[in-house]
Amino acid sequence: MWIPPGQNQTWVSEFILLGFSSDPMTNRILFSAFLLLYLSSVLGNGLIITLVCLDMHLHTPMYFFLCILSLLDMSCVTTTVPQMLVHLLSRSQTISFAGCWLQMYIFGAVGLTECILFVVMAFDRYVAICYPLRYTVILSWGLCTQLSAGTWACGFFFSLIHTFFTMRLPYCGPNSVNHYFCEGPSVRNLACMDTYVIEMVDLVISVFMVVAPLSLIVASYIRIAQAILKFKSMQARCKAFSTCASHLTVITFFYAPATYLYMRPNASYSPEQDKQVSLFYNVFTALLNPVVYSLRNEDMKRAFLKVMGR
Repeated sequence: MWIPPGQNQTWVSEFILLGFSSDPMTNRILFSAFLLLYLSSVLGNGLIITLVCLDMHLHTPMYFFLCILSLLDMSCVTTTVPQMLVHLLSRSQTISFAGCWLQMYIFGAVGLTECILFVVMAFDRYVAICYPLRYTVILSWGLCTQLSAGTWACGFFFSLIHTFFTMRLPYCGPNSVNHYFCEGPSVRNLACMDTYVIEMVDLVISVFMVVAPLSLIVASYIRIAQAILKFKSMQARCKAFSTCASHLTVITFFYAPATYLYMRPNASYSPEQDKQVSLFYNVFTALLNPVVYSLRNEDMKRAFLKVMGR
């Protein structure tokens, strides 16, 4: 649908999200699969938040940041998946221009916040392993609160810049987005003008929010590995590496697809492949978080048994 703002111009008032398939039978199968993944993600991350809040032994900086990560993962899948589920069963696959703007902004804000949070979590592991005796002094609750507020502020600020530049582009038609949600590059490709400037803006944001955080994480784990190798006890080494393994696993599955999607030339854009990769780091990473942290973490297991015992 287009709204005429003037005599010689039309303006898009809504977008059509093409999703994964137009076949009703395939959509029903996808609906069941994505509904199961969504509920599992929400319940799993919700369980982590509940355990951290209820068990006093988990009131430490590490679990405080893990709780925030779970909240971000829940927000990420809730921003995109419920609407996708509705579109899988509905004949109409439209989303209003304002709705698309809001979805793009919240998804970007949550994703960028998570990028910075992984740096904070790496810093937490660095202090815990390299300065164990000063851990609670360095990572005081005041600093943890400031770091948390800073990650949210940066994520929402840079997402606002990205969304503002993307959605102020002229969209004169067509209005069919080859994606299952309003993802920045997919919507931007529909603009009826050159998008070089916004591509450069997104590249700068990606450098600040993807490359820089990833570099800090790598630097932190190099220092952590050096400190662990100095441990005389093999048991202490294994325990230290184990505490970092969960974090590294989640980081790898988050940053690998995100880097592929947002750090490559626009000329290599592939809608069908991008939808699959986007689904992986949006839905599957949110599901991976509670699985990794619950199955590999003895504290979480004890907290779960303690809460269930009540």
